[in-house]
Amino acid sequence: MNENTALSHRGSKAELIAMDGIDLLEDCSKDRQFVTALARGLEVLRCFRPSDRHLGNQDIAERTGLPKPTVSRLTYTLTRMGYLYHDEKLGKYQLGSGVLSLGYSFLTNMDVLKIARPLMQELADYSHTVVSVGSRDRLGMVYLDGRHSITATVSLRREPGTRVPIATTAMGRALLCGLPEDERDKLMDNIRQKDPVRWPKHKAGIEQALRDYNERGFCLSIGDWRSDVNAVGVPMLPIAGCRLLTFNCAAPSFLLRQHMLEDDIGPRLVNLVRTIESEVARY
Repeated sequence: MNENTALSHRGSKAELIAMDGIDLLEDCSKDRQFVTALARGLEVLRCFRPSDRHLGNQDIAERTGLPKPTVSRLTYTLTRMGYLYHDEKLGKYQLGSGVLSLGYSFLTNMDVLKIARPLMQELADYSHTVVSVGSRDRLGMVYLDGRHSITATVSLRREPGTRVPIATTAMGRALLCGLPEDERDKLMDNIRQKDPVRWPKHKAGIEQALRDYNERGFCLSIGDWRSDVNAVGVPMLPIAGCRLLTFNCAAPSFLLRQHMLEDDIGPRLVNLVRTIESEVARY
């Protein structure tokens, strides 16, 4: 077996900022049912990205926009509750086991993933790519699971929790294709507000994705997020209590050409999603 070579993918700073979405704290401040203190604590936890091992109070304050004294109280409380761990030598924090237990409970209780994994692995092995599933997280998509080809010499590793933008990725565009029109329009307007300079290009890509989805049941991202990556995406519409999920198949562009996505992998991904939907409905 060849040793897989992982290609690490991180969006630009502008893309990461755009993924964060509307300032929910400010947007919900007039809602009497909204608990601001709880929301602030959750925002602190959201600061930790897969590439972050430790963050200090100053780092968290800069990412959340909260005053440093407020951040200090929140990190102290979260540490006492087991959601953060304080490294006294570094004077910084890392996520605690309490966060892991929440995430594990979420993933293990998603029946759709149990059904999807063997089908995803089969397609990954056939296409020598990675097949992943994700869901929306504000203006980004968060990966829930991924299956890698066992024979591929080059793979795009997408660990659970990895976030990518909506507007330029096949996974994100598939989500837009699966949303009701009014929700899609609102989400697109939020993306436009966050990134007005690049919005015309984003809009053109989304509109092409919608046309492709209506005609063929899948949408593409041909070097739109990263010039060296091609991908195809398909939404799994909400069924039997499941949320809107999207599946994608991605690989370096030199391995996965556009015609391969259009003529072979795209239709296979559509069949995969339809099979999962059928199995979930019977579960």
